[in-house]
Amino acid sequence: MCADSNTLIRRVKEYIHLSQRGTEMKTTMQTRAVRLFIFAFAITLTVGFTSQRVYCQERKAINLSPARGLPFSDGIVAGNTLYIAGQEGTDDSGKLAAGGIGPETTAALDNIQKVLKAAGFELKDIVSVTVYLADIHEFPDMNKVYKGVMPDPKPARATVQAAALVNNARIEISAIAVKQK
Repeated sequence: MCADSNTLIRRVKEYIHLSQRGTEMKTTMQTRAVRLFIFAFAITLTVGFTSQRVYCQERKAINLSPARGLPFSDGIVAGNTLYIAGQEGTDDSGKLAAGGIGPETTAALDNIQKVLKAAGFELKDIVSVTVYLADIHEFPDMNKVYKGVMPDPKPARATVQAAALVNNARIEISAIAVKQK
């Protein structure tokens, strides 16, 4: 062999050695990058799970007169929201208030207030109301009573005429209330 071939062989060996060393370094760097990513991901998951708010909400039934045996609750509290079932204008004995739409509206709103109080809410917490009327022509009389009871700002409201209401009621009112945290 001559000097030039020895130099050439030495340079080829150095190139191969550097190539292998570069591959090892590349592999080592990739391994470190993967480990760092897994570590960062694990930290993110840990922090995420420990600081995440719990979104499941307790549900609590509000039943003012469970003896009635009806298949629904007067209200359901879910989180900070109270859903009030339709309340008719009945008195404590379950009979419709005598005198037409005015007294029935007053009684229905009184029943709403009883559910609110039992759940720890107030009239001012109501955000939405649905009024069902047996006769839409009684709207002005109902509205006069409603305006006198509901505090400002008045909640959102829908009023519809129903073909018929249970117990031949003139009115039924349901509501949704949200308690401020």
